[in-house]
Amino acid sequence: MSAILTPALPIAITRTSASRLHEVDFDHIEFGKVFSDHMFVVHFRDGAWQTPAIVPYGDLSLSPATSALHYGQAIFEGMKAHRQHDGRIVLFRPLDNLLRLNLSAERMCMPALPEELFMEGLKALVRLDERWVPSAAGTSLYIRPFMFSTDGFVGVRPSNDYTFIIFTSPVNAYYSQPLRVRFEHHYVRAAEGGTGFAKAAGNYGGAMEPTRRAQAEGYHQLLWLDAAEHRYIEESGTMNACFVIGDTLVTPAVSSSILDGVTRRSVLALARQWGVAVEERRVSAAELVEALETGTLREAFGCGTAATIAPIAVIGDGHGRDYELPAWSADSLGVRLGRTLDAIKAGTEPDVFGWLEAV
Repeated sequence: MSAILTPALPIAITRTSASRLHEVDFDHIEFGKVFSDHMFVVHFRDGAWQTPAIVPYGDLSLSPATSALHYGQAIFEGMKAHRQHDGRIVLFRPLDNLLRLNLSAERMCMPALPEELFMEGLKALVRLDERWVPSAAGTSLYIRPFMFSTDGFVGVRPSNDYTFIIFTSPVNAYYSQPLRVRFEHHYVRAAEGGTGFAKAAGNYGGAMEPTRRAQAEGYHQLLWLDAAEHRYIEESGTMNACFVIGDTLVTPAVSSSILDGVTRRSVLALARQWGVAVEERRVSAAELVEALETGTLREAFGCGTAATIAPIAVIGDGHGRDYELPAWSADSLGVRLGRTLDAIKAGTEPDVFGWLEAV
């Protein structure tokens, strides 16, 4: 291994002596199971971020008393790098992810990450592992930034020390088929005033058992309902939920219990640019069932970084009845949105919103 120091932001880089790139079959990658050669690491100690480093991807050494393992101070983001048609590599809306990361950090009583540290570290990591960015249609380099508390202390208080890491993973499509989802009437994902708007690790841990039960019934994901009344739709698994009712794109308004998705923002911006009527408001399960029964619900889809646009083919009411949605066509709004987002990332359509950041 060789160590070097970058000239702009000082980042100590230790290159791997044994790349695993030749072991990867890029035509058959299972999402989230293949990881690139290096990772970016920086520690927060004595009230300040220390000198960052890029090191070979590998295991971490932690105390059994590491506070994140006991009290849940852990947050993360999900974002992607894309190889454009001319070979250049771009990041999609990275500063939006940083803003949300710092919003999560504030809610979880963790230190904010400076923009320069985040962006320079991220770009240096992607440049170092640029051969890991796939080029086939529908592929990308998934990027996982995350932060966790590292005090070796068993006591309920905010940690003094933290570690921030970014690792990357080449991926294919997250979902390979249209989704079957159902309303969840018993369990809740998040409550108003809680941490639902943050990408806190515990939000996802608490959702696993209800999701496992739904998958055992033949569904892929849940449509979560609000905690107070169990009436209003919030999210769908790891995605925001969107519905085309009549000629209007309707999505639940973000709140302290709903994640403000970067892909959701992009979808709404494109739809409004095209002149599509958009409503961000409360959407009840009863309204959706009525729209299904009257045929006015034309499309439903989830949107998120991992899946981009995931069409929903079946919605279960949670009481044993399933409703099938119309099959998608090339003119479906969800199809056009997904196609346009892919084209912007690939550089075959202009980036009029300024969403791309060159690496």
